[in-house]
Amino acid sequence: VQLQASGGGLVQPGESLRLSCAASGRTFSSYAMAWFRQAPGKEREFVAAISWSGGSTYYTDSVEGRFTISRDNAKNTVYLQMNSLKPEDTAVYYCGASRGIYYRPNEYDYWGQGTQVTVSS
Repeated sequence: VQLQASGGGLVQPGESLRLSCAASGRTFSSYAMAWFRQAPGKEREFVAAISWSGGSTYYTDSVEGRFTISRDNAKNTVYLQMNSLKPEDTAVYYCGASRGIYYRPNEYDYWGQGTQVTVSS
């Protein structure tokens, strides 16, 4: 599975962005998908995950209620809708694919290249 993340940019606090992660390969629908982020000088941290069917979603506490993860298996794409963005959301965002839902990055088999999200006034 090859992953291509896109949709990052520079926004002001309170604004929204939608990230996309397009996957190649016919086995996309068999993978759980997740978004992680990494700020300068920090470790990569879990943001959100979604089961292979889309029926279950998981979020870190700091984004619960502001971010929504979703997937379209017909389009081999997973999304992260980010609302009410805060400066502390600034990071490079990565999508990952795994056979299960995990919160540690080393459990993921495939990664996209990352897309920069900057929230600043």
